[in-house]
Amino acid sequence: MPKKMKFQEAMNRLDEIVTLLNNNQLELEEAMSLFEEGIKLSNQCDKQLKEFEMKMDELLKVEAQNDSAE
Repeated sequence: MPKKMKFQEAMNRLDEIVTLLNNNQLELEEAMSLFEEGIKLSNQCDKQLKEFEMKMDELLKVEAQNDSAE
């Protein structure tokens, strides 16, 4: 797996991995490798989503403070 992908790239790759695994035409070793890559990508996406959520919360908090100061 390449270094950290952008969120949409990681989601696209995850979709690709799911499709490949669902085809049931992979060697066991390749399937396990793809499964491992998928888990890593899933964890990366989860982490990015949490970071995005925290950033949005911060922005909304600042906006609310600005509105109440006016």
